[in-house]
Amino acid sequence: MRREVVDERDTNKNRPLGVQRPFQSALLLLTGLLIILGILISWGWLTMIQMPGESYRGELPPLTQKEVALRDALQRDVEKLGSEIGERNFLHYKELMAAADFLDASFAQAGYKVQRQGYTIDNQTYYNLEVEIPGTQRADEIVIIGGHYDSVSGSPGANDNATGAAATLELARLFAGKKPSRTLRFVEFVNEEPPFFFSEGMGSLVYASRCKQRSENVVAMLSLETIGYYSDKIGSQKYPLPELSSIYPLQGNFISFVGNVASESLVTDAIASFRRHTRFPSEGTALPNEITGVSWSDQWSFWQQGYPGIMVTDTAPFRYPYYHTANDTPDKVNYDHFARVVAGLEYAIAYLSGLSQPE
Repeated sequence: MRREVVDERDTNKNRPLGVQRPFQSALLLLTGLLIILGILISWGWLTMIQMPGESYRGELPPLTQKEVALRDALQRDVEKLGSEIGERNFLHYKELMAAADFLDASFAQAGYKVQRQGYTIDNQTYYNLEVEIPGTQRADEIVIIGGHYDSVSGSPGANDNATGAAATLELARLFAGKKPSRTLRFVEFVNEEPPFFFSEGMGSLVYASRCKQRSENVVAMLSLETIGYYSDKIGSQKYPLPELSSIYPLQGNFISFVGNVASESLVTDAIASFRRHTRFPSEGTALPNEITGVSWSDQWSFWQQGYPGIMVTDTAPFRYPYYHTANDTPDKVNYDHFARVVAGLEYAIAYLSGLSQPE
């Protein structure tokens, strides 16, 4: 049978101009939309992981005289909380109160008037401890630096989180007598660990809720969480997402600044100042709250009230092999590195609070 050959080009002549090749038009439109979507996703991803400045690389310089003194003070504080007092939580209430008394007295010795803010659960009263330096020009804008002083059940809590509590205390000492533009507060939070974690009994949530009830304008919150363990061993650093391993170091020798997407500008401001003044490795990210570990500290409580907050951390379980164990003891902390980090945070806090740079 004879088959008639038809030139497709001839058939197009009979089509109305506006409806020629609708499939190709739709395909071009879809391709364009996908390109735009890809650009938006890439831009969003970059804003979450791309940080200002560069992380320090190379041999660390000797500690300065100031850093040596800071190291010794931090070590005394950690040994007091993580060894002499030891496990401190709702099951070890006497030790928890001993830790609160130690921190209270230490703040007072630095010249502060301590606000001991209590709340009661099951006939036990727990205390957040607050000290404040009023702002000179923007007093209604509040910068909060804090760490929790309780330990998880079954652990003396040296790195988690005597380091954060000690850093909060020593930073308060460093800023005593200074005159920041913004109001600067240092807060020792109680009951961060289970069973209070992510609950109404969490000390930082009680505190953040109080701030909201008082219509306080918290412009920045830094949670100092487990900041004393570092390793140069390849593979010592893990991540909650495998994709992050191709972006960030595999050596757990850096300090991390972590926020949610809403706190991205606070992450970049803090790490930019840290990097400008500190010769120590640092990484930063602003990720969705849902990613494992992003919300695992007291900054979460401030997010619940709509305040910007970030966590400064050695990444805890993603690096620290003694996390939430009986072996989380003061000897596991690298005090030289710990001191470098706290010295760098002094610059970041000075910047955030509108203070001239530390001497």
